[in-house]
Amino acid sequence: MAQFFDDLETRSADAREAAQVAALQTQLARVAAQEDTCLTAEVESLADLAKLPVLRKSDLAGWQTEKPPFGGMVVENATHVFQSPGPIYEPGGSSHDWWRMGRFLHAAGVGKGDTVQNCFGYHLTPAGHIFESGARAVGARVLPAGTGQTELQVQAAAHLGCTAYAGTPDYLKVILDKADELGTKLAFAKAVVGGGALFPAMRQAYADRGIACLQCYATADLGNIAYESPAMEGMILDEGVIVEIVTPGTGDPVAEGEVGEVVVTALNPDYPLIRFATGDLSAILPGQSPCGRTNTRIKGWMGRADQTTKIKGMFVRPEQVAALVARHDDVDKARVTVTRRNDADVMSVALETMNANAEDYAASVSEILKIRGEIALVSPGSLPKDGKVIDDQRTYD
Repeated sequence: MAQFFDDLETRSADAREAAQVAALQTQLARVAAQEDTCLTAEVESLADLAKLPVLRKSDLAGWQTEKPPFGGMVVENATHVFQSPGPIYEPGGSSHDWWRMGRFLHAAGVGKGDTVQNCFGYHLTPAGHIFESGARAVGARVLPAGTGQTELQVQAAAHLGCTAYAGTPDYLKVILDKADELGTKLAFAKAVVGGGALFPAMRQAYADRGIACLQCYATADLGNIAYESPAMEGMILDEGVIVEIVTPGTGDPVAEGEVGEVVVTALNPDYPLIRFATGDLSAILPGQSPCGRTNTRIKGWMGRADQTTKIKGMFVRPEQVAALVARHDDVDKARVTVTRRNDADVMSVALETMNANAEDYAASVSEILKIRGEIALVSPGSLPKDGKVIDDQRTYD
């Protein structure tokens, strides 16, 4: 089996950026053909993406309500329509590796000669189709198993000699435990997982059974975003997306290594999502993967960026914290912390600034956050770089 899926994985940074900028310009031209587009900024480099607005799921849901099913967006070559909670509808295609999952399966060693037991769901949601498309791209056979009926899953895996598992990390354990209970030997040697946390102890337990387990980061809207290679040092960005890490509630990129919200631009010509906010937190890892793939790596899933919190009966959102920073030129960063004191909510607002007069910000805090809070002024660069702009420390024990 070839070490790499294709030559794109080992491109130089300059070659990759040039190709991505060209693809992005094509996407923007395609989107510009739609009515009421707000994507009017000139984009000559990847850094220029920050000039464009961020698209959030709430925006997408609103558009789809007004103009079903895809909110008036240009969607081509869609052979399927899927529904996610909201509801939000996503298109799917049947062309070669439409969701770009083959690259991940190849990195995990899945290919011709493998039979993949695909335990992702096939009904309404696209996960089952996403992984089946990836399996076809690497020449593997698929057992479209879905979830449930565990005893039948074990029976089919044994009879067909399934060599690879695709599904959530924890459901593989359910199948293996049932196989042990039935005294059935399975041939799983590889596992490609997503949609849940793969804890180190769980990965090691599978390794102890002779199963090499790798994970990817994908969504119903975007397909594959990043994936692990056998090096298991971070997650390598897929070649078909552009990823930015931004301050939650804004579209402003953070410094390399700092935690922020994952914003993705998909280069899929059939479904052009530009600066789509995933709501997930991650950070860029420095350097390149030891496996030889040259694309940027992220640390993987590090929590949720949507830190909206109800304080004294009022919702405070990351967008409001960003507006507070934007109001004052001398403020670099802000962080809202919520605690309990004497059975009541207490909100404190830390502001990075060289100013020493907290009263200069009291009116803005009340006006923008809609709640009065304690204000602490701290030196620039002193707040944690963990992606949190709202830190809820309340306990109700």
